[in-house]
Amino acid sequence: MKILKKRILQCLIYIVALYLLLLIPDFAANKPIIKAAQQPFTWNEDHLWKQLETDFVNAKKMDQSQLDSAIQKKKLIAEENFSYIQFAGITESDSGFSHLENNFFALAPLLAARQQETGWYINYYNRLRIYIKFLSQHWDMKAIAARTTVYRLLYGMRAALEEVLLQSDTANFEPAMLVKNEWSVTPSTKIFGMEVHSGDMLVSRGGAEVSALISRGNDYPGNFSHVALLYVEAKTNKAFLIEAHIEKGVAVSSVDQYEKDKKLRFMVMRPRADLPAMLVDQMLPHKAAQLVYNESLSRHIPYDFKMNFHDSTTMFCSEVASYAYRKKGVQFWQPVSTISSQGVVNWLHDFGVENFVTQMPSDLEYDPQLSVVAEWRDPETLFKDHIDNAVMDAMLEKANAGEKIDYNIWQLPLVRIIKGYCVIKNIFGGVGMIPEGMSATRALKNQSFVAMHARIKNKTQAMVDDFIKQYHYRPPYWQLVKMAQKSAKEN
Repeated sequence: MKILKKRILQCLIYIVALYLLLLIPDFAANKPIIKAAQQPFTWNEDHLWKQLETDFVNAKKMDQSQLDSAIQKKKLIAEENFSYIQFAGITESDSGFSHLENNFFALAPLLAARQQETGWYINYYNRLRIYIKFLSQHWDMKAIAARTTVYRLLYGMRAALEEVLLQSDTANFEPAMLVKNEWSVTPSTKIFGMEVHSGDMLVSRGGAEVSALISRGNDYPGNFSHVALLYVEAKTNKAFLIEAHIEKGVAVSSVDQYEKDKKLRFMVMRPRADLPAMLVDQMLPHKAAQLVYNESLSRHIPYDFKMNFHDSTTMFCSEVASYAYRKKGVQFWQPVSTISSQGVVNWLHDFGVENFVTQMPSDLEYDPQLSVVAEWRDPETLFKDHIDNAVMDAMLEKANAGEKIDYNIWQLPLVRIIKGYCVIKNIFGGVGMIPEGMSATRALKNQSFVAMHARIKNKTQAMVDDFIKQYHYRPPYWQLVKMAQKSAKEN
């Protein structure tokens, strides 16, 4: 009996000792951080957003003939603004772009109150972004002025258009928006009813909290957080998506699997047919996709948490497409993406990111070498996408104010044991519940991050519901941010 008690005591001592050993925090190695030396873009237009909301409320009270007259006047101005920027030699700093942008924004509250004109607004936006993409081919996109002009127009006017779409009674609109039928001879298939070609890049936004962080943490906050490269077999026309997933690294999925995966939105990007490399070889996009498709089947490529696109032994989502085309002599993401807000850098570094001059999914839209072929939004979840963005913007303000992502240190020993099991699964080709390359500490921080987002989002959603009951329309984005900021302060 004494021997048994002694052994039990020894076991307890060993367990406590092991627990205390596993409780030791990670060693904070001084790893180099490659950070951008610039300032993030900010709108600083709160007065404008408030005025637009006031205009919307007033427009709803106008009689139909008065509203139609106001809309027609601004439509004429819109066409005049478009004609102006079509003069040869216009620079990215020309005041005509500001006039065009301001009038486009001013139209939004009127059209939100008169949904019958939405079709014209969509068509005008697509005509405009095709032309802006054309103009950007002749600009130095590494210059801040050019980059900012393209961003304000493509991203800003999308935001205005979506405010109009979301004010419809049921938010019932066609999810697919065809933009430009960029010529291609590569094998094709259909995704969500839209024709896509081998070598196309599908830039998407998922529903996960980290997706919002990736899309909003950029110096130019965007709508997209993930890139998939499409490969279509020439003989069978069977299609595959090559993607880098945090959970399992680079993997190949079918179109059915891609469509079933949670998507709030995606955009189809295609290399311009008149690029020098494309004129030499029209099948280049297909060959690029085939290259990374074959490589992903021949070797295991872990997820690259460092976001270092110069090292292809591991890859993050943007790097898959970038690597494939770079191997064929085409370099996308010109210029590269930057993340310079210290709070965003700190939070992303907590998840393993070391390179903040990198390739972010949203910035692919502004590369002049690529055409926007089509865009798809889920009508049922578009407003959720806006709420998620607002919550993340409010959280990143907290990050920049010095708030850190904490975690429950008492759970660390257990999570380290789970991580050890996951490592064994990874060795034998399995996928663990903690991703390969993510430490136990980072897994706990991710858990805290997700919980923080959920708490703020739930409070924000309650405010949104109250707003809709009181005012009978969905709050515009600036109101969502205001609600999210209040929720974040209470968190």
